[in-house]
Amino acid sequence: MKICYLIQTHKNPEQIYRLVKVIKQLSPDSYVLISHNYYTCDLDRIPIQNLPNVEVIISNKIQRYDFSILQAYFNAIDWLFQHNIKFDWLVNLTGQDYPTQPLPKIENFLAQTKYDGFLEYFDVFSPQSPWGLKTGCDRYCYQYLLSHVQLSREQKILFKLVKNFINYFQNIVKIDVSPVLMIACQSEISPFNEQFKCYGGSYFTTLSWKCIRYLHDLFIKSSKIISYYKNTLLPEESLIQTLLVNSNKFNLCDRNCRYINFKKSRHGHPHLLTLQDYPFLIQEDMHFARKFDIAKNSQILDLLDKRIFS
Repeated sequence: MKICYLIQTHKNPEQIYRLVKVIKQLSPDSYVLISHNYYTCDLDRIPIQNLPNVEVIISNKIQRYDFSILQAYFNAIDWLFQHNIKFDWLVNLTGQDYPTQPLPKIENFLAQTKYDGFLEYFDVFSPQSPWGLKTGCDRYCYQYLLSHVQLSREQKILFKLVKNFINYFQNIVKIDVSPVLMIACQSEISPFNEQFKCYGGSYFTTLSWKCIRYLHDLFIKSSKIISYYKNTLLPEESLIQTLLVNSNKFNLCDRNCRYINFKKSRHGHPHLLTLQDYPFLIQEDMHFARKFDIAKNSQILDLLDKRIFS
């Protein structure tokens, strides 16, 4: 059995090298594909060039809130199929993720599981949605035009006045300036109904080859639902779940085996993990955790190394 680790990166090269070297030490037969955003920082390939089955590809420019994260994900999957890379499972990570269990243990678990994929998912428009109905509707019932231009303080004040006026009297058109300037129009025809529900959940998943093949086929065909999601907000937290769960083709486990701490987070950015998080992230059902920053706290990774190399 072979695992492909897809790592989407954009900062902290030394931390990226560390993660890749750990993966290859613990799982020599694995394939590591790094999709790096060179628009934010350079990544010298020399430190990892002698590692077998490690490849770096250039990512498209990544912008928060739009489709670019998913575009890079699908581009990487397309690269894998175009180059005939063989794998049984694909684990998507970032350069700020790290394993919390020995990789042979995780891979043995995947070899024996009855499931086709591990991903968090829930009905976005249900009363039980952890996001709340308004957040779900704001994200996926509108088509967005996003501007990533940085507004001055004075411009933000002006746009907020306009936003408050427009958004108060109707809900067909919406304007927001936090955290970026965005204009949205309510979708005239929603793709969602009782037979095709909108699902949400974490972007980070562990998926079998047949799940990845299914997603890739839909992407190549430019299906209508993918075209719709290209103009939604934070599509990476819904599209994969919506496609896989609605297909009824796969036996999916409703947990992604990741530890992420969103306490005291802002704009959806998770808390940086420290030694205080260690007892939580080493639970048996956690395979990976995020996010870490070795420039601020490398001790937690040193402690994890003792565990995963034991």
